[in-house]
Amino acid sequence: MAVTFDLFGTLVDVEYPDDPSAAVAGALRDAGVSVPDDWDDAYCEVHIDAPEGAEVPLPAHVAAALRSRGASSPDNAARRAVVNAFDPEVTTRPGAVEAVEAARERGPVGLLSNCSVPELVSRTLIRSDLDRRGFDDITTSVACGWRKPHAQAFEASARGLGVDSSDVVHVGDDPETDGGIEAVGGQFVNLRETTLKTLAARLRRGDDPCP
Repeated sequence: MAVTFDLFGTLVDVEYPDDPSAAVAGALRDAGVSVPDDWDDAYCEVHIDAPEGAEVPLPAHVAAALRSRGASSPDNAARRAVVNAFDPEVTTRPGAVEAVEAARERGPVGLLSNCSVPELVSRTLIRSDLDRRGFDDITTSVACGWRKPHAQAFEASARGLGVDSSDVVHVGDDPETDGGIEAVGGQFVNLRETTLKTLAARLRRGDDPCP
């Protein structure tokens, strides 16, 4: 049995900017980019036609938003601005470390996160109490190209662990996204109905994590 965990809202809590559009605009200006006067409108518009369930990396969206207003982001400024705007303050959730350690006693362990910001997952792990080495695979939507609950997100994570998706137990806090594991034959542990500490105890006893 393989166990995968969602990251944000499941293993950690992260402080996001109250106004992402303004945060990105400030970071763009710091990078020397001329930000359009109607940036808030441009930021909220759809600029990239992606298939349903596909992830649009936020730097690509920001660069397209600038182009839509005749502005540009030279020298990879859009990526640098997005990374700097979403510099996380991280709190590890109670029971997170214990749950990951207990899962390792049962088989391979992965992390599967919806995240459109490059480097955010790695920065978050560094600033948490979690050991990155405790995960056999880390799959993010910005890297694999698909967001949960799309089947391809779960299948990419399972491939990274060397297992079939039907052998995966996925732990998360959002039934709408994390619960998508059930559509590919896996099991879902809903943290709205249980806790990480309870899950850790079940795993260590050898019980079914999804009673």
